[in-house]
Amino acid sequence: MDITTLIGLILLVGIFLLLAVGVPIAVAVGIASGLAAIVAIGLDNAMLTSAQQMFRGVDSFALLAIPFFVLAGVIMNNGGIALRLINAAKVLVGWAPGSLMQTNVAANALFGSVSGSAVASVAAVGSTMAPLQAKEGYDRNVAAATNIASAPSGMIIPPSNLMIVYSLVSATSIAGLFVGGYIPGILWALVCMFIVYIYARKRPELRVQEKMSWGRRGKILLDAVPALLLIVIVIGGILVGVFTPTEASCIAVLYALVLSFIYKAIKISDLKPIFLDAARTTSVVLYLIAVSSVMSWVMSYARIPALVADGLFAISENPYVILGLIIAGLLVVGAFMDATPAVLIFAPILLPVVTAFGMDPLHFGVFMVMALSIGTITPPVGPVLFVGVRVANRRIEDVIRHLVPFFIALVVLLSVVAYTPSLSTWLPGLLGL
Repeated sequence: MDITTLIGLILLVGIFLLLAVGVPIAVAVGIASGLAAIVAIGLDNAMLTSAQQMFRGVDSFALLAIPFFVLAGVIMNNGGIALRLINAAKVLVGWAPGSLMQTNVAANALFGSVSGSAVASVAAVGSTMAPLQAKEGYDRNVAAATNIASAPSGMIIPPSNLMIVYSLVSATSIAGLFVGGYIPGILWALVCMFIVYIYARKRPELRVQEKMSWGRRGKILLDAVPALLLIVIVIGGILVGVFTPTEASCIAVLYALVLSFIYKAIKISDLKPIFLDAARTTSVVLYLIAVSSVMSWVMSYARIPALVADGLFAISENPYVILGLIIAGLLVVGAFMDATPAVLIFAPILLPVVTAFGMDPLHFGVFMVMALSIGTITPPVGPVLFVGVRVANRRIEDVIRHLVPFFIALVVLLSVVAYTPSLSTWLPGLLGL
């Protein structure tokens, strides 16, 4: 057996075996990468090289954006911002059939766009909407499926931590990726709303939200303006060059903190658990990035990306066929692996393949994030699926069958985005990104 095959087996089989016995993904990647490095260059060299690659992996100013965006999301989740965004969503889409589920979709898109976390969205919005939907006679399994399916739109609509990770792996503009995610992210929410519309039209018992006076509508929207301004400040500031994405993340933390104190939703005593929660999440992500850097180096040393490219082109030289295979592969990967390690592991492998037939790395990044976002609602791993089911207090097997229409529609949307580059690249090009 040649060294390249052996290294590939150690990485692939090692990671999945460790995951199968319950080892955390970051530790599994670290162990498998370390063993592969030892096989490749020997114990002494592997120890030195692994340490160097781990340091280089996190030695990035842009990476500072991740802990601050995570902290901003935790603050917003505890600071009364989610409730105001939900109320704003009611005003915007509450007139449509299935109003409370439509509100759920819109609220997830709004909250996700300021928190960047699908798990935070499904928990914060779902915990508020589930009791209201049950009270109005909505099928709780369908409502839970709606909440779960719509939450990952926030992973695509900026700011997105997953896009920051991809930008570091691919050397793609963070600002370009952020802007490129707007149209696909909004389309994700609209697709979910369309599925809800079809479902609700056949069920007249799903009452439309009670009518509100224009004065009350205005008051609710005005109350949500400070929260919505966060999006304008962060993304607008990046686009006009006032500050970098890292500086924008710090401003997001400060803004969310001040706003939460103004809303009197958190106290000084609440800050310690908030900071600890953010620190735990950040430490896992950064450690994962560090050990994935070792894996990327080992794969490059063994020429694994080049071999994968040769293998795909051996199947077909038609770029549309190869793109279809990549889409299918990413959907499978997303079902069995968290999105962050999937980007760190597979972006370096697949990027040379797609660039070989002329795909823009920005476009590939957007649809890769989108494909892995679908994985967050897919068993057996699906973190958004499991959190959403727990928040709604439903059985997973009862919710999954109602997720199927959403899943099919989102896969169709993913294919449209993948085969239509302008959906991802038009807006960044228009803004000179």
